[in-house]
Amino acid sequence: MPFCVTCGAKLGEEARFCASCGKPVAGASAPAEPAVEPLDYTIQGDNLQVARIRLKPGQEIYAEAGKMVYKTANVAWETRMSGETLGEKLLGALRRTITGESLFLTYFRTDGPGEAGFAGSYPGRIQAFDLVAGQSIMTQRDAFLFAQTSVQFNVAFVKRLSTGFFGGEGFILEKLTGPGTVFIHAGGDFVEFKLNAGEVIQVDAGCIVAFDDSVDYDIQFVGGIKTALFGGEGLFLAKMTGPGRVIVQSMTINKLRRELAPCKTSADEHNPLSAITDVFTSED
Repeated sequence: MPFCVTCGAKLGEEARFCASCGKPVAGASAPAEPAVEPLDYTIQGDNLQVARIRLKPGQEIYAEAGKMVYKTANVAWETRMSGETLGEKLLGALRRTITGESLFLTYFRTDGPGEAGFAGSYPGRIQAFDLVAGQSIMTQRDAFLFAQTSVQFNVAFVKRLSTGFFGGEGFILEKLTGPGTVFIHAGGDFVEFKLNAGEVIQVDAGCIVAFDDSVDYDIQFVGGIKTALFGGEGLFLAKMTGPGRVIVQSMTINKLRRELAPCKTSADEHNPLSAITDVFTSED
């Protein structure tokens, strides 16, 4: 019986994708779907990065409103709600509102060679994901930067109540599904882990940037009462179980705000009471 070269899971004889990690099976024939022309891009900078996209004639991308840094004059742009019908537009607006994104998206297209640049709103890194058809990545709220129009933007709810209340990210995650390339932004530097099936890593819950949808996401109490009260790391840790990728950030926006206002006393950012109130409120 064949096995996945990425996570080691058993594969069916006719499998095209691994059921555990979603990776294409080597040698498998591609599904009969329209091809998505890859983007020509570079990511420049260190902790204030800019993604430079060189668009070919007919290529189109959509971005979070306000993330564009520059564009060449021949690149046309239009801000609109996503979706073809009124119902799809309203549903898309609702999805984006509850994930902390703006109501509108900005679309960029050119009939000739053109270029546009995008960046995040605070110091951090930009990560690109080249997704195959049906492959999904889960990201923290408001991480989305821009993507090819073939990429679907959806809302994902955490599976367990405890994860939503105490996970630092609330009940809402962003789910981005290929085919196509998608770019996200988060704070500080990134560390990427590739977990095998059943492999576990414990992470400060607010530091999770993104993970494959094959990764199981749960919340654990840190252990002893002394550690919880005096350890300075909060009461809960995220338990990430493979197979799949997990990307962690070194600086969260909450930590940055706290350091910029040192005189303001506040509870730990993963305090369970503040996590409960986050269910009913969203960040600016």
